[in-house]
Amino acid sequence: METRTEKDTLGEIEVPAARYWGAQTQRSLANFDIGEELMPLEVIRAYARIKQAAAEANCELGELPADKATLISRVCQEIADGELDDHFPLSVWQTGSGTQTNMNVNEVIVNRAHVLAGNALGQGTPELGANDDVNRSQSSNDTFPTAMHIAAYTSLQTRTLPALDTLAAGLQARAEAFEGIVKTGRTHFMDATPITLGQEFSGYAAQLEQGVVQLRAAILSLLPLALGGTAVGTGLNAPAGFGALAILKIAAATGFAFREADNRFAALAAHDALVEVHGALNRLAVALAKIANDIRMLGSGPRAGIGEIKLPANEPGSSIMPGKINPTQCEAMVMVCTRVMGNDTTMTVAGSGGQFELNTCKPVMISTLLQSARLLGDACDSFCRHCVKGIEPNPERIQQHLAESLMLVTALNPHIGYYKAAEIAQKAFSDGVSLREAAIASGYVSADDFDDWVDPARMTGPEN
Repeated sequence: METRTEKDTLGEIEVPAARYWGAQTQRSLANFDIGEELMPLEVIRAYARIKQAAAEANCELGELPADKATLISRVCQEIADGELDDHFPLSVWQTGSGTQTNMNVNEVIVNRAHVLAGNALGQGTPELGANDDVNRSQSSNDTFPTAMHIAAYTSLQTRTLPALDTLAAGLQARAEAFEGIVKTGRTHFMDATPITLGQEFSGYAAQLEQGVVQLRAAILSLLPLALGGTAVGTGLNAPAGFGALAILKIAAATGFAFREADNRFAALAAHDALVEVHGALNRLAVALAKIANDIRMLGSGPRAGIGEIKLPANEPGSSIMPGKINPTQCEAMVMVCTRVMGNDTTMTVAGSGGQFELNTCKPVMISTLLQSARLLGDACDSFCRHCVKGIEPNPERIQQHLAESLMLVTALNPHIGYYKAAEIAQKAFSDGVSLREAAIASGYVSADDFDDWVDPARMTGPEN
C-alpha cells in the first residue's frame, strides 16, 4: 500500500497515501484495533456542522482569517453531504472523550482543504492547522458532547419519530377497521369478558402513542449544547461570545432550536439527557415487544392456536414443513426490543462513568443511543408495512371462541350474584356443556333471561 508521512507531537507516522486523515487518526487505528463498531456517521456529520459553525464564528470574532474559514466551511459541507465518509475509520472503542474522532475530523478538513487549495495531498506544508485553526476555540471535551446531542436529536427527529408515528397510525387504522368485531378477552392467558378486536388494537395504538409523547418530551433535553466550554467548562482559549454565536449558526444550519447549555460544567461532566432519552426509547421497546407478542399470539395456529387474526404471509416459514408461515415481523420486532433493553443498561452504566469534570464514556453512549434509535425506527417501519397493514380478522374463529367462553357468565352477576354465576360456569366446564345449558339446568336463570342478559356486544362497554 502506498503511504505518505504525517507528523504530530509524537513524531512521524506512515498514513495511506489516498486518505485525508493524518497522524493522530493513524495512531488511533493502530492502538484501538477493537471490535468492528465504527464511530457512527451521524456523529461525523454533526461534527461537520460544529466545525463549520466554529470557523464562521471565529472569523466574525476576528480569530480566523476569512480565507481559512471559507476553506474549512467548504470541506465541512462536503462531510455533511456524505462525500467523504470513507475517511472516518475510527472505532467506537477509543478514548472516552472522543478526542481521536475530533482529531480525525480536524485532520480530514485540513488535508482536504489543502487539496481544494490546489496542492497535491501530502506535498508541501498546509497553511491550515488542525489544532490551531480547525480546532480553534474548541476542545474535544465540548465538541464531542455537542456532536452527540446534534446527532441524537437529528436522528430521532428525522428517522425514529416518523416511523413511530406511522406505526401508531397503522395500529389506530386497524382499531377503527375492527371496531365492531366482538371477541373474547383474555387475562392471565385465560378467557375473560368480551372485548372488540378494535378495542384491543386501540390499546396497542394508545400504548405506542403514550411512549411517543414521552420521547418527544425527553428529546428537548438534547437541545442545549456544550460548545464554548472548551476543556473543563470554563471556556478557556475561546473568545467571549464564541459559543453563543457558533450555536446560533448550528441551529440555522440544522433547522433545530439548539441553544447554549445553562451550565457547561454539567454538559461536559455528565450526559444525563442522553440517559433520559434512551430511557424513553427503552419504554417504547417494552411497549413494542408487548404489542408484537400479542399480535403473534392472536395469529397463532393457524388451526392449533388462537388464530383470531390472519397475519400476512411474507415468506415460507420452514425448510422442512411445507406451507408453514411464521410471524417473522413480530419476531424481528421482539429481537430489536431486546437489544434496546440491553442497550439501556449500557447507557445507565456509561452515564455514571464520569469523573470530576468529564464523562469518559462518550463514544459508547452516543453509538448505543444511535443504534437503538435506528433499530426502533427501522423495525417500526418494517412492522407497519409488512405486518400491521395486512392484518385481517378471522371471524369464524373469533365467533367460535366467543361462543365457547365461560366468562360470558359475568353478565349474570348483577341478576343472580357472583356465587351462583360461578356455580353455573363450573358446572358447564365440568359437564362439557354450553354455558346456556348449564344456566337453564341450574334453575337460577330461564332461557329467555339468559338470552336477554348474556349479550356479548353489550358486555364490551359499561352498563347503560
